[in-house]
Amino acid sequence: MDSPLKSGTVQYRQQLTVGPPDGGYGWFILLACFLVFGLTFGVIKAFGVFYMEIHGYFEATATGTSWITSIAVATIHCGAPMASALSARYSHRAVVMIGGLLSCVGMVAGAYTQNLVQLYITVGLLTGFGYALTWTPTVTMVGWYFEKRRPMANALASAGECIITFLFTPLFQLLVDHYSWRGAMLVLGGLQLNLCVCGMLLRPLNTPTKLPPKEVREEEGDLTLDALPQTKSSSEGTVERTGKVQAQKARKAELWSKVLHYVDYTLITNPRFMVYSMFGVFAALGFFAPALFLVPYARSQGVDEYQATALMSISAVLDLTGRVFFGWVANLHLVEMVQQLTASVILLGIVLLLCPLASSFLELAAFSSAYGLVYGATVSIHITVLAEVVGVQRLGSALGFFMLIRSSGGLLGPPIAGFLIDKMSDYGTGFIMAGVALLISALFLLLLHQMNRRAQGSARTGHV
Repeated sequence: MDSPLKSGTVQYRQQLTVGPPDGGYGWFILLACFLVFGLTFGVIKAFGVFYMEIHGYFEATATGTSWITSIAVATIHCGAPMASALSARYSHRAVVMIGGLLSCVGMVAGAYTQNLVQLYITVGLLTGFGYALTWTPTVTMVGWYFEKRRPMANALASAGECIITFLFTPLFQLLVDHYSWRGAMLVLGGLQLNLCVCGMLLRPLNTPTKLPPKEVREEEGDLTLDALPQTKSSSEGTVERTGKVQAQKARKAELWSKVLHYVDYTLITNPRFMVYSMFGVFAALGFFAPALFLVPYARSQGVDEYQATALMSISAVLDLTGRVFFGWVANLHLVEMVQQLTASVILLGIVLLLCPLASSFLELAAFSSAYGLVYGATVSIHITVLAEVVGVQRLGSALGFFMLIRSSGGLLGPPIAGFLIDKMSDYGTGFIMAGVALLISALFLLLLHQMNRRAQGSARTGHV
């Protein structure tokens, strides 16, 4: 029969274990993530306005100018594992606030650069690393605070990217017209400081605020002693040697647990995770190029500069609609999450392949609407699928490794599209490249679906 003290120990431990609230303070975490999405990937999507100005100012090629965005995207992805490790070692709040400062410094320094290489270092590397330190910890914390409503929470958080893109694209064009691209970049650097405010909103979910009562700690020590085998005094030497061995094993186990807590590299042995990561690589090849080249493509077709920037705003509105609506659909669990993601990725690839057929503003507006809607449907659930693949407890490390592996696609996508544009003298070829890459990525999702089916079949067979 358990003693009252042992019962008190169990009860105290249960009090320290807090499950995802699916609300409460989680809505403030969701607000922080909403703003982080907007001030990172929303800014990257709206950067097409700067692309045209920088391209003309430095008289550079499409490939050379596109490296600014691609380096930033790749740095976000590569820095994600470090952001996960630093968050686990210190705190999500501190890491995000430092990332906000780096993002501001990188953008302000970019306003004073004299060549493209300096822009690669400031806006690409420094601001990109700041984005990595802000985005990864915030998205991870949303996964901790929401369980039943996780698909909808991820969709609402990512909607910040759409709304900020909608607002910032015409704002950037207005700032560029009045203050040049350098002045506009200085203003953007100041706006990046709002990432520090987002970091202040972050609060750990399961961190105990006080030590256990003294009698509980003493009881835990007694339980540990009771668990040791009792031996005769003649065996004291053997017990001492055994104790040293056990202590060494305990230290090794503790070190191993710390390593896995900060960076769970055992994920690379998970076949389903690696297949999903390969989907991420090819999807990243097609994700970022269209947003960068939509405004230049419209300008090349003779569309007015403000009408061209309006296309990004149209895309952002439909992107928001797609994220919220299809996030809600995912929350209903009408179909498997992987199946829904596969269908949206295939549709997105087809829409991009059709882009070169559009030449007038109305045709480009129709394309922007379709692209935004299907893009929103895709990105609203891809993090939720990752959580299903590895489990929410490993989401922090998994998100870091997923971003790291996907970085190659984010790095090479815009330059490959830029290379094709330079060779063919047609911005439409960049959209064709992106569409083909997304269709290839869908093949890995089909493979993942088959692996899930086989795992479910094996589990049912084992229960019989």
